[in-house]
Order: sequence, then C-alpha cells, then structure tokens
Amino acid sequence: MKLTKRGEYALRALIDLAIAREAGRDLLPLKEVAARENIPLPFLEQIFAQLREAGIVDGKRGKHGGFFLARPADNIFIGEIVRLIDGPLAPIGCVSQTAYKKCSCPDEDHCGLRLLMLDVRNAIADVLDRYSLAQVVEVTLQKLRRDLIALPFTAPLPLPADSPDYQI
Repeated sequence: MKLTKRGEYALRALIDLAIAREAGRDLLPLKEVAARENIPLPFLEQIFAQLREAGIVDGKRGKHGGFFLARPADNIFIGEIVRLIDGPLAPIGCVSQTAYKKCSCPDEDHCGLRLLMLDVRNAIADVLDRYSLAQVVEVTLQKLRRDLIALPFTAPLPLPADSPDYQI
C-alpha cells in the first residue's frame, strides 16, 4: 500500500481543518488551506468534493464561507480517509476485504504469498483504523507546543488557523 499524493493531501487538509477548529475557527476557505499546505487549489477542490460527498466535510458558501468538519474529529478515522481517497489497503487483490479479486494462484487457501500479504494488510488496517483525526491533531499540537518552548516567547505558535495577527 502506498499513500498517493491525493491521499496525503486529503489527510493534511483534514488535519489543518481540525487544528483550526481547536483554535476556534470552524470555517476555513479552501484557498487558505491550499496555500498553507502547498496543495494546488483545483486538486484540493476535487478532493474536498469527494470528502463532502462522503460526509466528512461540509461547506458554507458566501463571503465568510469555507469548509468545516461535518463530524467530530474523534469520529473520523485515518483508515476511513485512506480507503475513501486511495481505495483498498490490501497490497494484492486476494486479501482485500473491500475489493477482493481472485488471484491466479492454484491454491489460494494455502498460498504463502497470500498469507504474508494478509498479515501486511491487517497490520496496515490495524494502525490506520486505530487513530482518529482528533488523535493525530493532538499529537501535532503537542509537538507544536513543545517546540515553542525552545523558541523565544515572542514567537507566534504556528497554527494553521492563525490570522495574520494571532499570537500566543
């Protein structure tokens, strides 16, 4: 399993949205997210259309509009996002739980390669399905806060939800 750019961008943008929510900004313009995360805006718009259709994000139109998480961050799991954007986690089709494809192996039940790849698939799923967006955001915020300690007290905390004059 390899996370595509599309999957990476989706996760980074969702983390950005969730950190913004923690900082008190529920709505973020997609243009702002794209600029901060260095993601091409048209590509991010396509990704957010898919996330919106799946009920992960929603949006509000207008001058003060933007996107927001449609569900609590602790109810959005990383595995769900990866599957939605990049498809099955299985390295080969015969071990996929969501997109099974019979392989060319003459004895699938006793195929050593299949058994190995099933372990790989299960290990990936166990990790990605264990962590919620909220947990990833908490780890990110802890690291930001910890690194801030080593900086001068006048340095702003680099939260993605920062307005130009926001400082801690």
